[in-house]
Parts: sequence; structure tokens; C-alpha cells
Amino acid sequence: MNIGGQRGLAFAAVIGAIVAVTGCGQSATRATADVTPSSTEATDATEAITGMAGATRGSGAACVFVKPDGAQKFGHVGWGFKVPGTGRWVYGAVENPSAKLYTPPGGDIGAWHAEGSYDRMLSDMSTDAHYPGTSEHPYSRYRCTKSSTHDVNNARTMISKVEARGFLVGVDPRTGKLTSRDCLDATYDVLRAYRTKRLTPAPKLSVPNVWVEELWGWSDRTLTPR
Repeated sequence: MNIGGQRGLAFAAVIGAIVAVTGCGQSATRATADVTPSSTEATDATEAITGMAGATRGSGAACVFVKPDGAQKFGHVGWGFKVPGTGRWVYGAVENPSAKLYTPPGGDIGAWHAEGSYDRMLSDMSTDAHYPGTSEHPYSRYRCTKSSTHDVNNARTMISKVEARGFLVGVDPRTGKLTSRDCLDATYDVLRAYRTKRLTPAPKLSVPNVWVEELWGWSDRTLTPR
């Protein structure tokens, strides 16, 4: 499914609500999509990812990790951001292992985060090192971008918030409103708090696999266990 533009995101949100996507739960089906960017996309990707591990001292960078087979193939995402000047990255996700549509604040939503080098981050994400799932292949794709703006402290604060606020896809029992607090919301909120450049908005109830396609100018790579 690849629906372009903001209308695509809105349409995806409606789809997610109608089919009651469990959102970010694990799936045992292996991701089979082979990501092969066009020549233009490949050029943009190369420019975006060059020097990502070291980059210029003081520069920021962010990544989105993807399980295309997650959540009944609607997709599951996690995040990572660089701590400028250190060569270290903070990364994590909300895995929602129960696949329930609602877990109240403070409940187990499979939230985790870690810190390490760029290579360590790729290794951990490629093997579900911190929160093993049931996917035959864990995170199998990642997209990254450099960012001239960054706020590590704000992003760290947001990590604490998303890990404590519970999980929801559907009607909020507290407000009666149709909304979400899922893996995509966690990823988007953390990277937005980091002040990531070129971060596409993620309306509530958006489908992760659709949103990932809207990350214009980000690198696009397959991720294999390492």
C-alpha cells in the first residue's frame, strides 16, 4: 500500500480506524518486500546517509526502523537519534507484545530504549536484542536523515512520557475520542521532540507502513541481522 501525500495519510488513518488495527503487535510472517529505490531516490539516500555513523561533530541525525510485517502487515516502527558530538545514538520502540488495542498508563506496552554506537544500534534493532518479538525477521528496513536541529534532552524527556502513557488504538475510555498512542505515535513524538528536520507529520491512527513512505529525502536501506 503506497498512498501519496497528506491525503494518503488521512486516508490511511480512516483505514486504520475501520479495520481496528491492533497496531505494533508482533506477527510471525516474514517481511518479503525488497526495497529497491529508484536512481533519484538512491542518490538522495546516499547524500542523506553519508557519514551517518560519525557525521560532523555537533550535527544531528535520526532513523526510523521498520517491521513491514508487524501489526497484521500495517507495519511497526521504532526510532533512533544521534547524540551530537559523541558518536552515540539513543534508540528504542513501543512493541505492544500483547497486541491489545488498549493498555492503560503504566501497563506493559513493551517499551524499551538503549544507547550505543551507530553500529550497535543497527545490530540491536536487526535482532530484537532488547525486546524479542515473534517475527521471523525483526526490523528489516531503516530510513535515516541528517538534522541540522536537535534537542537531545527534550527527546529523552519524551521517551519517558511515551513509555508511561500506555497504548491505544481506538476510542479513548477517558475522553470518548477516536485516537491513538501506538508505536508510530511514540516514534513520531520522540523524533519531533528531537527537532528532526524533514519529519513528516503523523496524524493519529495513521498506518505505519504508509507513513514510512512519506519520509521524503530520507535514506532507505534493508536491515539484516548482524
